[in-house]
Amino acid sequence: MRNQPQPRVYHVSLWRHGFLACLIVPTLLATSLAQAPVVRKPPQAPTGNEIPIEEPKTQKPVDQGDQVETLRVQTRLVNIPLNVVDASGAPVGGLEKDQFEIKEDGKTQKIAIFERESATPLSIVLCIDSSESLISYHKLEREAGKKFVKALVRQQDEIALLDFAYTVREVVPFTNDAKKIDEGLGQLQNGDETALYEAIYLASDRLKDTNPAGGRRRVIVLISDGDNTKKGTRYAQALEQAQRVGAMVYSLIIVPIWSDAGRNTGGEHALIQLSQDTGGKYFYVQDKKDLVEALQHVSDDLRTQYLLGYYAPTRGADTSFRSIKLTLIDPGLAAKFNLRYRNGYYADAR
Repeated sequence: MRNQPQPRVYHVSLWRHGFLACLIVPTLLATSLAQAPVVRKPPQAPTGNEIPIEEPKTQKPVDQGDQVETLRVQTRLVNIPLNVVDASGAPVGGLEKDQFEIKEDGKTQKIAIFERESATPLSIVLCIDSSESLISYHKLEREAGKKFVKALVRQQDEIALLDFAYTVREVVPFTNDAKKIDEGLGQLQNGDETALYEAIYLASDRLKDTNPAGGRRRVIVLISDGDNTKKGTRYAQALEQAQRVGAMVYSLIIVPIWSDAGRNTGGEHALIQLSQDTGGKYFYVQDKKDLVEALQHVSDDLRTQYLLGYYAPTRGADTSFRSIKLTLIDPGLAAKFNLRYRNGYYADAR
């Protein structure tokens, strides 16, 4: 298991050199055979990868007329899991595709995919804080985790189990076998520090390798008190990695004592912001028995989602963060219902 994010290594392909040789050799042959006619192919539209070749001075320039450079644009499907709730927090069903509008960076996009109460498959990483600060919750974490997996995971879904204290461990790799998760929950290891942000980063990194086909939704379920005590991975890095893979983060924030002077409210607020930015949700857990109920809410939330998608243009090596805004077109409905979804994505993410 990697403790730190590994740098990406980019390999430069040698095909360009072969391509360059194919261009140069015929040119040299043409100039050396003075009596042979010069045969030229029609100029090709640039692809953006060509290396410019200087024409020999003895050759006449080719008249390219009014040829216009072609801009090649690729598209990518952007999926947006969406929860619609009323003022009491109850899920709202029955809405139609033409009642929604999607904008990317302020520009309206055509909705290409629309599903109600999404039955699309799930890839879930269950991250459990096993540090000593939550030692009194460890037994309940195991019991609640077992109930959560049994209630939610279907044949088409997959779930992995990570625990984190001083280090982050993948206890069980992705599986749809509830028994394997049950066994893993009995093998959690305690530690004296809390590598919270590293756990979020590595959970996101594991989700990156899951197949997004069929609208698969990527989810991180995090059980912690929000106190990151391990130096290394920062909050901004954890958030960016979650956004890059399109992971919804559900934070179950354990607060043993609300009035505790040593309580890390900054860590709690960080998890709240993380959940809101990724389209997930957060829950406070003050009483131990509330943990089971909070995990049930996560299960219900995932089962009552809409799934919307649109094709976004990509140009070249674009690495920018693109903002998403999703609204109900009818002002009356917009005033009654709240929408929860991720606030954007990175153009170069997969």
